[in-house]
Amino acid sequence: MRNFGLIGYPLKHSFSKSYFEKKFNNLNIKDSSYTNFEIKNIEDFKNIFSNNTSLIGLNVTIPYKESVMKLLDEIDEEAAEIGSVNVIKFQNKKLKGFNTDYLGFQKSLIEWLPDLNFSALVLGSGGSSNAVCYSLKKLKIPYKIVSRFSGVSKISYNELLKNEDLINYKLIINTTPLGMYPNIDSIPNLNFDQLTSHHYVFDLVYNPEETKLLSTSKSKGSKIKNGYDMLVNQAELSWEIWNK
Repeated sequence: MRNFGLIGYPLKHSFSKSYFEKKFNNLNIKDSSYTNFEIKNIEDFKNIFSNNTSLIGLNVTIPYKESVMKLLDEIDEEAAEIGSVNVIKFQNKKLKGFNTDYLGFQKSLIEWLPDLNFSALVLGSGGSSNAVCYSLKKLKIPYKIVSRFSGVSKISYNELLKNEDLINYKLIINTTPLGMYPNIDSIPNLNFDQLTSHHYVFDLVYNPEETKLLSTSKSKGSKIKNGYDMLVNQAELSWEIWNK
């Protein structure tokens, strides 16, 4: 039996387990299983492989996409450049990290936008933000990161509100867990009155299907998209890596 899984916290409403179990069933794959490994501390990660000898690979989700890197034997070149890992493969008694988030997001974005003539605001500065920013660089879409605190390459939400920059950035991408079930009433601190029908708002959250960010943006006439397609894309890329 080949076992795959997901690490993160919390995992009660995660996408990956149900997706892969459906995949195994639809393709009549009898020798594979998928397990959620909900860990409260990244230091518990080392016990997962030692206690599950049939484990071939893992997906990684919030909040461990960055902190898991220090525990791996090898990191793919692109994942190292991005600075986060969402796929791990166990090979030749070594753990190797990859990033399929950026390609999953990139494919979803290209299929959705009418063209690439946009400037983007990226909400959040964690592991998912790293992958999104890497994709935007590849697509030559200029972007600005918005976080709770300003820094060398990012501005704060307070600065964004003060400067009314929403008018100048027609693509807004939420990489934070704000609005994710069960905290469905949480929403990034933006001035939504600046949104127009020319804005495109992409929320990496997929549960609920329409977050408060998306429903509020839609009420202003903006085009909206959730993260479901991105998740499907990155999951299929994970499967390819594990089966190489």
